[in-house]
Amino acid sequence: MSKFYLTTPIYYPNARPHVGSAYTTIVCDVIARYKRMCGYDVAFLTGTDEHGEKLRRAAEDAGKSPAEFVAEKRKLFTSLWEALGIPRYSSENPAGYRFVHTSQNPDHVKSVHWMIRRATEARYIEKKKYEGRYCIFDERYVSDGTDPVDCDICGRPAELISEENYFFKLSAFQERLLELYDKQPSFVQPDYRMNEVKSFVKGGLRDISISRKRLKWGIPWPDDPEQVVYVWYDALTSYLTGIGFRGLDETSLDSDFHKYWMDLDAERVHMIGKDIIRFHAVYWPAFLMAAGLPLPKTIFAHGWIYYEQDKMSKSKGNVVYPEPIVEALNSFGAPGNDALRYYLLRDTPFGQDASFSYDGLVQRYNSDLANGLGNLASRTLAMVLKYCGGTIPDFADFKKKPGWDEGLRWDNLAREVSIHYDTFNLSSALEKIGEVVSHFGDQFLTFHQPWKHADNPGSKPLINGVLYIALEAVRAAVILAYPVIPEATQKIWEHLNCEGYLGKLEKQRIDQLKWGELKPGTRIGKPEPIFLRLDKAEAVARLHEFAEADRKGHQVPSGKETIVETPTGEKPPNTEQAPAQPTTAAAPAATPASDKISIEDFAKVEMRVGEILSAEPIPKADKLLKLQVDIGTEVRQVCAGLAEHYQPEQLVGMKVVLVTNLLPRKLRGVESNGMIVAASVGEEGRPVLATFKEDVPKGAKLR
Repeated sequence: MSKFYLTTPIYYPNARPHVGSAYTTIVCDVIARYKRMCGYDVAFLTGTDEHGEKLRRAAEDAGKSPAEFVAEKRKLFTSLWEALGIPRYSSENPAGYRFVHTSQNPDHVKSVHWMIRRATEARYIEKKKYEGRYCIFDERYVSDGTDPVDCDICGRPAELISEENYFFKLSAFQERLLELYDKQPSFVQPDYRMNEVKSFVKGGLRDISISRKRLKWGIPWPDDPEQVVYVWYDALTSYLTGIGFRGLDETSLDSDFHKYWMDLDAERVHMIGKDIIRFHAVYWPAFLMAAGLPLPKTIFAHGWIYYEQDKMSKSKGNVVYPEPIVEALNSFGAPGNDALRYYLLRDTPFGQDASFSYDGLVQRYNSDLANGLGNLASRTLAMVLKYCGGTIPDFADFKKKPGWDEGLRWDNLAREVSIHYDTFNLSSALEKIGEVVSHFGDQFLTFHQPWKHADNPGSKPLINGVLYIALEAVRAAVILAYPVIPEATQKIWEHLNCEGYLGKLEKQRIDQLKWGELKPGTRIGKPEPIFLRLDKAEAVARLHEFAEADRKGHQVPSGKETIVETPTGEKPPNTEQAPAQPTTAAAPAATPASDKISIEDFAKVEMRVGEILSAEPIPKADKLLKLQVDIGTEVRQVCAGLAEHYQPEQLVGMKVVLVTNLLPRKLRGVESNGMIVAASVGEEGRPVLATFKEDVPKGAKLR
């Protein structure tokens, strides 16, 4: 069995973990679940780095000992993972995450001492006097001179330090590191991060101090109790301690360390934030080389999560915490954990920076989960109950129809999803899963409209075949999406009632997913709404309300239960009475020629470039299409009166102009959050979309 070892950063517990910390751990949880569903033996590690001057000072300010202080902070992380439904490793649950912390851990002390002794024996460590500027916030020396200087990472003034330390000869590894990068171009990902690392190393490496004489909160230096081990040598070694390492001479050959680290065929991946790439891609491989140990296979550095395009900061009061988000969405009856996980991964191309917003969260939840997977599952299961007696239909007769499966087999899409998962391109994986839902489910159902044939006995093979295919699309989407939204997909899996012959959902093999495995005659469960659709304004208001209560340390409001209409089997969702349809795709009320507006009035209209990702008809609305439009920072759902003049496939990929600051409105029960700009041509006012001759980036603002 192939082995896969995955780690988060070893988090610094000086503050409560926010949505950025949650993002990294969620990503690792998703990848670990996916790899297990491909037959891998997986170990997933996270933990806390609890030594260093910064934590000692924070503990002193809090009036506590460092040990007490870090123990309290450590619980903030383990409690958050529990709240986010990320299970912890145990003998009963070997699939959970393993947790390592660096303080008060005898095994970790042995690991660090062994690493140092091996490097010393190899003459890569020596003791000498150091005088220079040191940044306590990033735990690193910034300058060898005594002149004042700011840290090049955090920008804070570095302190003047003068003491005798042990130094690691990093300069001796410059050529070996460059050779590593050339031979293993995927060692650092994404590619542009590798270019940054190469540039840093080519600029010349200097020896680094790896001990502190003036500090007491840390691991004592072996055979020299006046010195404390440098926090990064300490923290990075915990990747080994967390899987049973205590030094090669004390680690049994059947340990997890030998299985996941010493086996050269095992995949070893570190997931980190871009700000600590130097320590992982330069220092860590050099430390391992000095000790004669194998290296990780990949260091993947992702970007930062911003709040509405602004860096999160306590001083700005814009730090986003996961717990109130989950609680606020749960108060509506929506699956808060899954909604947060889905949004973070779908809207963040992995490796790049991303902007978090409550608007974007609710919009993505409604468009992809409520109107997408949830709607398909609810509609299909309801129709099976109504037209097939509540059992999975037999589609044998439908297969006799020539070309019945043309364009319906989702095998290739499933393989594409796996490729994206394997390369950690989680946003694209979810986009492809959305194609399974929309193309093989919703569009197929809308085209065949089985509810229209219910009164015709001769149409039974058609109804059975169509519903079987739709159920298969649900099954495929549920299996493929399980790593990202495990709670909701588990409920749908139970509705399908196929565990008895296909097994548990988490045991399904994504890499071996095959068409047609649902067993006809199996009785399905009664469908219950999973992804209740949210009123955007109300949901965003409650998210802010819960966040504010959380910031003030108050108990979050209980919220009021929101009633959401569940779609029926034979009708599309939200079939409330629609207002009169617009006559064009984008027809604001005309301003009389005699009325003039100021440039300030015009400036209030915000228009951005958007790319149409998908287009589909809206049932019982001959003129309307439902579009998903990517405007760079988020994807907007827009209804446009284009169906009589544009085929949906003509629109996909087109760059258009979207008015983005209009109040949302509902057309045929479907929320439209923006307006596509179009010209009105001819006597009939035929809409012609405004687009671009040159390549313009998504999200660009029109002025």
